[in-house]
Amino acid sequence: MKAPERFHDFQKDISGCGIFGVIHKKRGLISGEMPIAAMTCMHDRGNGLGGGFAAYGIYPDHADSYCFHMMCDDESAIEGSEKLLRNYFDLHHFEPIPTRRVLSIPRPPKFNRYFVTVPEKPVNEFSELPEEDYVVAVVMKINTSVPGAFVVSSGKNMGAFKGVGFPEDIADFFRLEEYSAYIWTGHNRFPTNTPGWWGGAHPFTILNWSIVHNGEISSYGINRRYLCEHDYLCTMMTDTEVVAYELDMLIRKHGLSWEMAAKCFAPPFWDEIERMDEADRELYTALRATYGPAMLNGPFAILVADNTRLMGLNDRIKLRPLLVAEKDDMVFMSSEESAVRDVCPELDRVWMPKAGEPVIVDLEG
Repeated sequence: MKAPERFHDFQKDISGCGIFGVIHKKRGLISGEMPIAAMTCMHDRGNGLGGGFAAYGIYPDHADSYCFHMMCDDESAIEGSEKLLRNYFDLHHFEPIPTRRVLSIPRPPKFNRYFVTVPEKPVNEFSELPEEDYVVAVVMKINTSVPGAFVVSSGKNMGAFKGVGFPEDIADFFRLEEYSAYIWTGHNRFPTNTPGWWGGAHPFTILNWSIVHNGEISSYGINRRYLCEHDYLCTMMTDTEVVAYELDMLIRKHGLSWEMAAKCFAPPFWDEIERMDEADRELYTALRATYGPAMLNGPFAILVADNTRLMGLNDRIKLRPLLVAEKDDMVFMSSEESAVRDVCPELDRVWMPKAGEPVIVDLEG
């Protein structure tokens, strides 16, 4: 007698927002069709008020330049932001970001990309800053001084594409099936206490950092004030923005490892610290005392990427879903197993990370 055919039944856990990431550890290029399909599978985790993607390795011909993806409401915003970019950088190439008309996106902003480098001897108020701090300062200046203009991304050989709509609509608008990257992240938004607008969609970025997030950062107020003390200005009216800037501050500026930065975001509880051996107890006590204002309160699952790695992290009691899966040289991270299996049905390994424990995947070589 023939055994009955087995079907997997993956029940959807609708807990607001959907996130997806994939990295090819040997820098193999992954078509944009993969993250688009994965995010489409999680369509009903959002409500059409935000979708977006980040892609790494998409500008190899300009890999040494910072690529500014600019979102502008009108021609005045384009002129103002372009004037600042020309004043502060050497501009090597610029062009409109290719888009197509999408019926579900009736009145999109205008999008351009600019490939720039920092002048050898800049003459301006930021001239004494190290190069990456210089770029961050210009991003903050554009976002706060040019009405209707916002920097969507500012890294090297990467870009973010986001807006108001479901992820598949945003992907269609930006023609993302035409891109290939070795790291992709995607987001489907269900905003609860912040506005659904183009700049407030995910990913949030600064330099090479990008982050997508499912959940709520209830510590946004103290996180934002802490960042202001370190010259980061939050302008996107969405709680997730603080995470991108904290990553840059903790890892790039303060020199913490990714693991330690994750422990600043989701530190052990005090009763756990009390039970640790002396060395760990001293470490985590110092970490919480030093970086208490950087701790992220509230439920969250986040995916973080830069040019060399992908990280997934849950809050300390895992109030939002996050799983990790492996297939050959690819590692997937997602809100749902169904989204991963939709693009890669046969997997080598699938698991759920522990609460507060980062999963970090590095490129090889």
